[in-house]
Amino acid sequence: QMISDFQAKIIKEGEEAHKLYAEFSEWCEDRNRDLAHEIKNGKAEVASLKAVIAEEEATSASLNAKIDELAASIATDEADLKAATEIRDKEHA
Repeated sequence: QMISDFQAKIIKEGEEAHKLYAEFSEWCEDRNRDLAHEIKNGKAEVASLKAVIAEEEATSASLNAKIDELAASIATDEADLKAATEIRDKEHA
C-alpha cells in the first residue's frame, strides 16, 4: 500500500511537472514568434527610416544649393543697386 501511494504521488508530481513544462514551452514558443515578428517589423522600419533620411538629406542638399544660389543673386542685386544709386547720385550732383 505504501509503495502504491508513493508511486501515485510520484506519478502525480511528474504529470504536474510535465504540465508546467508544456505551459512554459508554449509560452517560450509564443514569445519567440512575437519577438521574431517584432524584429522583422523593426528591421523594415529601420530600412524605411533610412530611406526617408536619405531622401531628406538630398532635399536638404538641394535646398542648401538653392540658398547659396539665392544668396549670390542677392549679393549681385545689392551690388547692382549700389552701383545704380552711385550713378544716380553723380547724375543729380
